[in-house]
Amino acid sequence: MQSFSSQRRRLVSLLGVAAIFACNAADATRAQAASATPWTASTNSKVRLVAGEVGEQAGRARLTGIQLRMDPGWKTYWRNPGDTGMPPEFDWTGSKNLKSAEVMYPAPRRFDDAGGAAVGYGDDVLFPVKLTPERDSEPIELKVAFSYGLCKDLCVPNEVTLSINLPAGGEKGEALLLENALAQVPKPAAAGLLPEIAGVEATLEGDAPKLVVDAVFPQGATGIDLFIDGGDAFVPVPKPLGAAGDGKQRFAVAFDSAEEAAAIKGKTLRLTLVSDQGATDTMWKAE
Repeated sequence: MQSFSSQRRRLVSLLGVAAIFACNAADATRAQAASATPWTASTNSKVRLVAGEVGEQAGRARLTGIQLRMDPGWKTYWRNPGDTGMPPEFDWTGSKNLKSAEVMYPAPRRFDDAGGAAVGYGDDVLFPVKLTPERDSEPIELKVAFSYGLCKDLCVPNEVTLSINLPAGGEKGEALLLENALAQVPKPAAAGLLPEIAGVEATLEGDAPKLVVDAVFPQGATGIDLFIDGGDAFVPVPKPLGAAGDGKQRFAVAFDSAEEAAAIKGKTLRLTLVSDQGATDTMWKAE
């Protein structure tokens, strides 16, 4: 029979082991809380924030990402939603120690239906967000009100509010998920990088105002397309003119009126070329 003292030592030892496991579990919970929020359900979809620190040429970047997962058959929208829908909006009011939040958009795709052409995403999309704190040595208390349209047969506006605390030192967190999302963001145009804009012809006056855009894609590229964001000026969804040949494709943007075309004069447009082999952004000023 064990003595009372030996039983007591064994009990203390067991309590110590339990305390260690409890501390480890608490640490795991804190780490999980710092790298992702629970999913928040909304109309036929769910949303969460993920966070992590990923590598850059100039060091490390603190990122978060707004991940939207949709039920089959539903879609959401790009910064220019096309003929129907609403673009996503991000309101960071209420965040603490946040100087700026730069939202990046993965390359979208075209959805053609009876209402025209929409531009956006289906299934699952993650918008990476580069965060700049006001003070590097302090954590960021991040809060975002995320508004988005969700469409199938009808379009439904949604808004969810999410928050997450990001430590000052940074953590790897969901780095792999964020790096994969960053890889889907179009790269800035650069010499020798395909796809590229070969030329833009603008006719913004007269009875048939239009833009004609010539683009060059990698040989054999698939899923090629062009989308244009005019900021606060609406730009119709471009249409391909004929089939691509030798990696070259021409697109046309037909404006409904001279007034619609005149609204882009003096504006800098973002021309986004997409393909399954990569995507690029070119900034072009409409004269």
